[in-house]
Amino acid sequence: MKRPTILDIARVAGVSKGAVSYALNGRPGVSVETRARILGIAEELGWVPSSAARALSSDRAEAVGLIAVRDPELVATEPYFMRMVAGVEKTLSERGMALLLTVVSDPARELDLYRRWWGGRRVDGMLLFDMRMDDPRPRWLRKVGAPAVIIGAQRAYAGISCTRTNYQDAMTRAITHLVDLGHRRLARISGPHSLEHVVRRQRYFADITKKLLGSEQPQVETDYTATAGVRATRELLARQRRPTAIIYDNDVMAVASVSTLTNEGVRVPEELAVLAWDDSPLCQLVHPAVSAFTHDITAEAGLAAELLLTRIETGSAADRWLETPQLTVRASTDPAHGA
Repeated sequence: MKRPTILDIARVAGVSKGAVSYALNGRPGVSVETRARILGIAEELGWVPSSAARALSSDRAEAVGLIAVRDPELVATEPYFMRMVAGVEKTLSERGMALLLTVVSDPARELDLYRRWWGGRRVDGMLLFDMRMDDPRPRWLRKVGAPAVIIGAQRAYAGISCTRTNYQDAMTRAITHLVDLGHRRLARISGPHSLEHVVRRQRYFADITKKLLGSEQPQVETDYTATAGVRATRELLARQRRPTAIIYDNDVMAVASVSTLTNEGVRVPEELAVLAWDDSPLCQLVHPAVSAFTHDITAEAGLAAELLLTRIETGSAADRWLETPQLTVRASTDPAHGA
């Protein structure tokens, strides 16, 4: 069936298109009786306002844009991303806003999409995450004046609101936990070095291990996927000075490595302790359960969405610091905590 229009309502009501417009928009120009009759017909026909027409008249799209540069394998398996989207969606839906979400594999296409969305009035603002080294997005946002919020920023960005997080304290807690358990050969399996937060963690890991153990410990770069995580783990364990504990940059790599290694006869944590950066149900389902940093990703993403809505409405919003993730110790690092 064709979607009903105000012309259909006018035809059924026997009035002009202008009268229907006055009635539907609550403007003077029609009698109380005519307005009630038009509204009743509109409801009966199933008419709803056109979002495109409303955007043109109000200069608002009633939508927020979010683009993820992600490997398809990671989108399908990573709990972090889905929990982040859920937090954004929850906050936006409560305010009658929509989320325009797209996943791309090329960072260049990401910026091009943001340009088209903003130029075509498809979004009122943007949410950004996974900031890259020398990222072009902040410069473009400041140039066009588009409202934006960065989720989990590692530093302040002029003209852009952020939720901020401190990874140094968490990294200190992770390494101290492993050193206190007697580990002296540590390693870290990271995400891509193109990401600013990955580079920050890399520096913190190097500084803290050098301070506590007297030397920097090895770090291996991956793309965050389970396949790459397992490959990097095997590479580290094949070295002459193999680590006795590994910190993984996400839960997917940690859980995949524990599952693979235990099936191959490697004892966790007796031969290798495993710690994941982000906690998720995956960490609790694998055996032994994986120690990880717990934080409410859904609530943090919801806070970022709230900041963006405030910025859209008022033109400004102060940065908000997120709580430091708390280390949840499980059997993958300390058997005393049970499986």
